Amino acid sequence: MLTNNIGHHLMVRQAMIPRNLKPFPYICGNRMLSGYKPKSNVKDSYKVLELEEGCSLDDIRNSYRSLAKKYHPDSGSATADSEAFMKVEEAYRVVLSDMATKKKSNENNEEEEDPFKSKAPQHRHYLSFEGVGFGTPSQREKQYMQFRVDRATEQVLEYRKQRHESQYAGTDLMKAKDVRQSKKVKITQAVERLVEDLIQESMAKGDFDNLSGKGKPLQKFSDCPHIDPMTHNLNRILIDNGYQPEWILMQKEIRETIERLRKNIVASRSQVGGPMTPYRQKQWNRICEQFIEDIRKLNKRIDNFNLVVPILSRQMVHFSADKEIVRAQKTYEALMENREASNSDTKENEEENVKRFGWKSSLFKWLNLTLK
Repeated sequence: MLTNNIGHHLMVRQAMIPRNLKPFPYICGNRMLSGYKPKSNVKDSYKVLELEEGCSLDDIRNSYRSLAKKYHPDSGSATADSEAFMKVEEAYRVVLSDMATKKKSNENNEEEEDPFKSKAPQHRHYLSFEGVGFGTPSQREKQYMQFRVDRATEQVLEYRKQRHESQYAGTDLMKAKDVRQSKKVKITQAVERLVEDLIQESMAKGDFDNLSGKGKPLQKFSDCPHIDPMTHNLNRILIDNGYQPEWILMQKEIRETIERLRKNIVASRSQVGGPMTPYRQKQWNRICEQFIEDIRKLNKRIDNFNLVVPILSRQMVHFSADKEIVRAQKTYEALMENREASNSDTKENEEENVKRFGWKSSLFKWLNLTLK
């Protein structure tokens, strides 16, 4: 029931109004106004909204909002224009209706493509067996049992595979996870092959024919049960032929050098003698300066040795020149005390001999002088 301002009554039935018409909520005279207007060209509507065909619904809405803010009479902007706003609104409705018709036609096409597709929900017993199989429930149950057997077999195989991988994870190839480790393994294998080839070439040339122990079994160099005999024999053969590791040679050289320096400084102190006069003190200072320089060079060798030695407990500490000089001084004093003690013993023995055999010795001296 619709009523105008004059009081007339107008009955409008719902069947008489088209569905695509949206009536305005006001009446002018005896006639009802609606928002329906003849459709304009769709392409022109897109141009009015400054869009292209095929754009999304969000783009259409955003463009309409921006243009409405620009041209709406109540916006208060300088570009406000009622006619332009009406064009924008009409174009917006045309574009929306065009998109709705396209969407509806696409849905109809999908329904025509699959007319036999069942839209009814699946029965409850078809949702069991984890969705595996097809056919009757008994057939689906058999298929599901076979599926479980296959899945259990795959799980067993995967478990065995992981177990074997963890068992053999200690080998070089399993450890070589990155490219560098794999390259190291390849280089080691290449070096081993090269050494084997060189040994075979030397044997073919006859380089091993003149060996002293050819054809004889290797002698056991050690009876220790905790040492691998093969490794011990190989190391002994290398050492006997001068193929000692570098750090062992450096350690031996360092020990020999420090012993030689200690003996030299003690000998130099003995040559200087005592007591200390200014001249002797200058000599001793020069000897100490030279000794300090030698100790400094030796400490550099120790640094190089610590970089090469493979065992941390085998590393050596620096020698202190001051401590070595004090040690040499104490050694010299001990030697002097021993000499004095030995000299005093010899003097006492001579005095005793003189006391015992004084007249005999004087007689022998007189005879020797007379004979001469």
